[in-house]
Amino acid sequence: MEADLSKVAVSIYQKAKKGNYYCGDSYYYKETDKEFVCALADGLGSGELARDSSQAVMDVIEKYPDLSIESIIKKCNDALLGKRGVVLGILKIDFHQNTYSYSSIGNIGVITIDREGHRSRNIPLAGYLAGYPRKLRVSRGKAEEGMVFLMFSDGVQDRKLSAKHTSTRNVKLITEQYKEFYGHSRDDDTTLIALKYK
Repeated sequence: MEADLSKVAVSIYQKAKKGNYYCGDSYYYKETDKEFVCALADGLGSGELARDSSQAVMDVIEKYPDLSIESIIKKCNDALLGKRGVVLGILKIDFHQNTYSYSSIGNIGVITIDREGHRSRNIPLAGYLAGYPRKLRVSRGKAEEGMVFLMFSDGVQDRKLSAKHTSTRNVKLITEQYKEFYGHSRDDDTTLIALKYK
């Protein structure tokens, strides 16, 4: 799935775990005049119950995309009371400040690739959201024209997102190459979101 928004190009590859009809991963993104927000959640386990939890979190983010990352995560946490937990990553790009910020809880990976091709991989906070208060960490940086951001669930092995496959600025090519080389081996729900700040 691709979208060429005015400020951000988006390409997404998603597949359910082999043998499952429902994918336990859910994502959401939105661009406004002020900012871009993208979120990816992976419900614990797999199948329909995992999907219900990850989608409940996306429904919250769709309702409150303008809040700070910290406030969004608190609301997401509240929505998970009585449900399976999720791991969650949220990325925001502020168009006026030309900055980005992200937070990742559990095994949602975030890689940033600057214009010179330098890659930076975040270290997510351990654990998951399940309706209980928890500490957060938000990373921030300068958003440069041409920067690429990769967000992915644990069905994507980050060592397979090698420099060879991510050296291009064409986000559609990144997801197509991943699907071509690794789409057949799906031991878990798989979601790869490639974004370019234009």
